[in-house]
Amino acid sequence: MAENRTTLNAAVLGCGPISQYGHFEACRRARNARLYAICDVAEDLLNRMAEIHQPVRTYKDYDKMLADPEVEAVIIGIADQFHVKAALKAIEAGKHVLVEKPLGVTVEECEELQRRARDSGCVVQIGNMKRFDPGIAYAKRFIEQEMGEMLALKAWYCDSTYRYTVTENVQPLVRLSPNALRPEGNPKLDKLRYYMLTHGSHLVDTARFLGGTW
Repeated sequence: MAENRTTLNAAVLGCGPISQYGHFEACRRARNARLYAICDVAEDLLNRMAEIHQPVRTYKDYDKMLADPEVEAVIIGIADQFHVKAALKAIEAGKHVLVEKPLGVTVEECEELQRRARDSGCVVQIGNMKRFDPGIAYAKRFIEQEMGEMLALKAWYCDSTYRYTVTENVQPLVRLSPNALRPEGNPKLDKLRYYMLTHGSHLVDTARFLGGTW
């Protein structure tokens, strides 16, 4: 007997690197979702991604995409500084949201989104995918089922240039556009803050996951 599946119409906001690395193909490969729409203000990039990934709809205007009744969920893959504003617009339109990490760039805007999401009835999820990695999932099961009582958690992180050599070989070549919408200034100039937001958000989420705090 064939399984009854509900297919989610997902729309991706942003045609930049993170969507090209993961979100477009994830929607296309999913068994219970499809890449229904994509949106970007850079028309050249939007058209190129549409040629490659063949969504049902394309939009240059985010508000128009949110007004489409067929859109059920929005994946936000734009600059960190725009995450919260875009997520708020989505839940106001009654759309579920998957927002790239970091959720935002200030505690206050993240707390505002949390409050608004709680009252909206929409699902708002952050793209902290490390907890779905088979190795991390195994560690979680071991902690819960075999290790015994946890008294404390200590974690450290090691990175190397070898990782970037590997990812550059396996990830797709990214298409960029001079017409892309970018935040003011250079958010990457403060390296400590930038790496804490980008890499650190994964590390903190993984520690919370393994430590039992969801």
